[in-house]
Amino acid sequence: MTDYLLIVPIIVSFLISLVFMPIWIKKAKQIGLMWQDMNKIKSSKVSGSGGIVTISAFVTGVLLFIAYRTFYVGSQSKLIEILALLTAILFLTGIGLLDDLLGWQKGGLSKRTRLILVALSAIPLVVINAGRSKVSIPLAGIVDLGIIYPLIIIPLGVVGAATTFNFLAGFNGMEAGNGILILFALSVVAFFTGQSWLTVVCLCMAAALAGFLLYNFYPAKVFPGDSLTYAVGGLIAIVAILGNFEKIAVFFFIPYIIEVGLKSRGKLVKHSFGKPSQDGTIDLQYSKIYSLNHLAIFLMKKYNVKATEKKVVLLIWLFQLIIIILGFLIFKEGIFGLE
Repeated sequence: MTDYLLIVPIIVSFLISLVFMPIWIKKAKQIGLMWQDMNKIKSSKVSGSGGIVTISAFVTGVLLFIAYRTFYVGSQSKLIEILALLTAILFLTGIGLLDDLLGWQKGGLSKRTRLILVALSAIPLVVINAGRSKVSIPLAGIVDLGIIYPLIIIPLGVVGAATTFNFLAGFNGMEAGNGILILFALSVVAFFTGQSWLTVVCLCMAAALAGFLLYNFYPAKVFPGDSLTYAVGGLIAIVAILGNFEKIAVFFFIPYIIEVGLKSRGKLVKHSFGKPSQDGTIDLQYSKIYSLNHLAIFLMKKYNVKATEKKVVLLIWLFQLIIIILGFLIFKEGIFGLE
């Protein structure tokens, strides 16, 4: 039987993000937390670190979900897992905010410090021995990784997802839109694999991101900052670990895996931005492709389509959606029990 009260935490997450974001935008201007919008010639600086409000909205929604299960349903099932998840997300948000305040254009946290801190954020999952240590490995079959899974695989998964989710960025709405698509897809996977509690968690973040996106889409009034991207990337990994559907989550993450490859081609120093023109279009900043954003611009130019920031974002969203659909088709037996 469906309990429609479960929609309340999701709606609350959306409304908090929607209502409090303008307050944050104003406050960020007052304290000088402003960043340049890189894909526009004539643009004023935009408020940064909107992830603070978005994550606050998400956490509030999930706490309401816990209260619903505790006082209405009378169950504390999965309480430890949910609290471990929230602890890790708050840790990641703090790391991202620190990186934001130090300034990404000035290098922010050093790569080593960033990796160490993000790895430490996985400790709440390690101490509860989250997920299952038995994994399916091609050619080897089912392998029990034992203590290796919580001590090594979980931190690697969180570090990988959290630190690369902001690679595919730099365009208004890019990160929030992709986050909504992936988390909504994972919510469906969680529901059909009997992990409905994770469905609510995913939808709370997707709803909070939707509220944020209304201010972040072109032309952006606020940027997410690492305070949001670390948390969203980390949540994708955490949900996959707790739900034991790592394979499909990795498949959904294909655009980011490709982005890591393209960024590595540029030794991780080439930016994802385009080169803005006076007529509002954008051109390639480099002679080679160092990002899926660059590839989108290249393809539009090749087919005589005027490349704009909005069109690049929509094209990347479409690519992410295609990957998700392919993921459902490839893994349909494991998700839906279909042949």
